[in-house]
Amino acid sequence: MTRYLFTLFCLAFFISGWSQVIKERSSPVDIISMRYKESYVKITYSQPSKKGREIFGKLIPFGKEWSPGANEATEITLTKDLTLKGFLVKAGTYTIFTIPEKDKWTIIINKDVGLFGSYNYNPKQDLIRFDVPVHSTGDLVYEPLTMKFDQRNDVADLLIMWDRTMITIPIKFIN
Repeated sequence: MTRYLFTLFCLAFFISGWSQVIKERSSPVDIISMRYKESYVKITYSQPSKKGREIFGKLIPFGKEWSPGANEATEITLTKDLTLKGFLVKAGTYTIFTIPEKDKWTIIINKDVGLFGSYNYNPKQDLIRFDVPVHSTGDLVYEPLTMKFDQRNDVADLLIMWDRTMITIPIKFIN
């Protein structure tokens, strides 16, 4: 009888734990990728939703480090070297941080990985930093944070869009 109760207890514990694993996240994970010849780029991020909130300058404060997304910090994986806005980035996996401002964002590629948000951001691990301008999407509102690649052969743009804000990060594959 004891063995039977122990088995039932273990089964109940496993099932309750598994239901937490398969529970839908409020900010679902998304992965975008692109290829050029032998090069492959993948970005993994979580998609928070606007939900009627004021986003930039309020929920996401201006002038403070932020990993674009929710939950785990946004990561970029490169199988070959490439340039981001003219800065060389060697093949590997990195974390993307930003510092949003009203008219520009500072983009940070950081060597730390496996982080949660920007809580443990360490500027000593920065590989590169550069600024990009902010563009308005006009009447188009992106309810969830959305990232996508706009690729044209060996060049591409990484577009990050949320609410009525969009930034563009230029990418060039190295042949």
